Amino acid sequence: MAGYNRFGGFGGGANMQNMIRQAQKMQQEMVKKQEELANTEIIGASGGGMVEVVITGKNEIKAVRIKPEAVDPDDVEMLEDLIMAAIKDAQTKATQLSKDALGPMGGAF
Repeated sequence: MAGYNRFGGFGGGANMQNMIRQAQKMQQEMVKKQEELANTEIIGASGGGMVEVVITGKNEIKAVRIKPEAVDPDDVEMLEDLIMAAIKDAQTKATQLSKDALGPMGGAF
């Protein structure tokens, strides 16, 4: 068999070393991108900007901002809905940012 070496495999050790180096480089790049995402802040909003939620690329909530006019003591449920909608908006943006940055290998956090 052409190319088959006496050690029971094809190719040489140099090819394996190159593959290992490439895999290590890809892993280092992935870690760097994940760190960048963790430090990226994403803003989700609802109610035309009445409620904003700031999260990191790892979906950690950093802040919630509510404009005073969004607060109606007679309709607390609406404010709760606005907060949930802003959180979901921020998470959707964070997931898309992660997919864009990491590709199919990284997925979302």
